[in-house]
Order: sequence, then structure tokens, then C-alpha cells
Amino acid sequence: MLFTDRPLRLGTRGSPLALTQAHMTAQALCAVHGWQREAIEIVTVQTSGDRIQDRALAEIGGKALWTKELDRALAAGEIDFAVHSMKDVETLRPQAFRIAAMLPRADVRDKLVGVESFTALPVDPLVGTSSPRRAAQVKRLRPDATITLFRGNVATRLAKLAAGEVHATLLAAAGLDRLDQSAVGILIPIETMLPAPSQGAVGIEAMADNAPVHDVLAAINDRDTYDAVMAERAVLRGLGGTCHSPIAALARVEGDGLFLCAEIISPDGTETVREEARLARGDDATAEAIGRALLGRASPALRSLFEA
Repeated sequence: MLFTDRPLRLGTRGSPLALTQAHMTAQALCAVHGWQREAIEIVTVQTSGDRIQDRALAEIGGKALWTKELDRALAAGEIDFAVHSMKDVETLRPQAFRIAAMLPRADVRDKLVGVESFTALPVDPLVGTSSPRRAAQVKRLRPDATITLFRGNVATRLAKLAAGEVHATLLAAAGLDRLDQSAVGILIPIETMLPAPSQGAVGIEAMADNAPVHDVLAAINDRDTYDAVMAERAVLRGLGGTCHSPIAALARVEGDGLFLCAEIISPDGTETVREEARLARGDDATAEAIGRALLGRASPALRSLFEA
């Protein structure tokens, strides 16, 4: 054990999915280190993103709404590390914190829920999503679609769909799988909808100067996931993207390197700029340059979405 006088404190959001991912992390740590389950205490921290459900993230502070309360608890020493869905972690993080490990990545694909296919949607369908990426990709496939804001946890969004508020919604396959709801929805091929950067990845963050905790977490780090996700996050840095910006990116391990695909899409789905490249693991400079290349090829209107 790292601490003999108390358990390690793992901070997490309180949503069902976040708690599932926290328990996955605790189980992985106990298994690899031979600890009893009592060696880790799960500490639930309510975030602004969980409290505020009626507005888009971009309007109320962006992805920091998922992290700032956990950051405060880390900095105050109330928790020893925090578990995040990596796609909810803002691109530029304070230097005081470091992503120390990632669990093996789950299915990166999206699921269409409510209908069997995009062609099965009625004329002028109403589709619920809070993701600018998914909204733009839906509009690319179905220009007649109207997008309406759909926030809340998985159960909330499924309940809104069941109540007939929309014809369909989109959810991450990884979240549904982790909540034992794999039967829900139809998988969308990556070729149809490239996922969000970091989709399906769970990251564990600690204070950057807490070497003992980093050593503990290193034992559960999945290198393939870590290298791929860091490349995708580097694309985001190159783009300077915000929650307003429709961005998709996926890096996959190929041999000793990575194959990276990234695209930016106009909100109405009429313009897509895509880049593909093979790069070495850890070559975040090249991944960042891919983000800049996307902007260089974009129309002024699309490029303006990424300007501060």
C-alpha cells in the first residue's frame, strides 16, 4: 500500500457512468497491486456540468465544467487522483495536473438510438444531441434534420427519447457498454461518423508533483490507449478547438506507430476537411500540425469557428 494509515481516495463525478468508471479503476488498481478493495475509497464530487442540464456546455464554461471541482479537490488534498472520461477533459490543462494513466479503450463508435438507420428517419426529423460534432455529422447525412439540445446522463436522454421528444439521438457505444446496455441502439461505422477525440477512453489524473501516486497509477496504464488519445488531443491543440467546434479524430495503433484520421465539419454539414497521416508514438508535434493543416484548408467560415 502507498499509504498505511488510510485508503487512497479516488475522486469522481456522481453520474452512473462516472461511478462505473471509478469502480473499474479501483478494481484494476487492486488487481494489479494485490490490494483489498478497502484500499481505495471512492469520493463523489458534484460538478457544474452535472448540475446544469438545460444549456449547451459552450454557453456555460465548456469542458472545465466537468473538471474544475475535481481539480479543486485534488489541489486541496481531498482526493489523491481523479477519474475522467477523456473526451470531457479540456485540451489545455493546468500544469499542476497530469494525466497519469488510461484504462484500455472501449468501443470508440457512436450509436444511433431510436431508428434502425439514418435513412429510416422520417422527413425533416428531429434529432437530439448536445455534441456539435454529432450535430454536424447528422446534418451531413440528413440535411433535412433539425438538431435539438439533448443533455443529461444516458438514462435521462433515453427517457426523453422514449417520451417522444425526438425521433432519434446518438450515444457513445462505450458508455452504453459500461452501463450494461449494449443492446441499445445501432452501431454507426467509423467511416460514417468519425468519433470525438478521446471517445471511449478513461483517464486518471493526479497532481503533477505527486510521484508516489504516479508510480501506483503507472501499473494500470494502457500504452496503446494513452499514445492514441494523446495524439488526438494534440490535434485539438493544433486546432484551438472549443465546445462550439465540430471536431472528430481517431488514432489507431498500427505496428510501431499510429494511423491518425481527423476532420472538422461545418455546423450545417456542407463542408468537411479531413487529414490522415501515419506518425510515431509520442509524436504529438506532427499530430498538432495536422490540426493546423485542417484549418489551413478550411473555408473562412469554418476556420472562424476555431478562432478565439
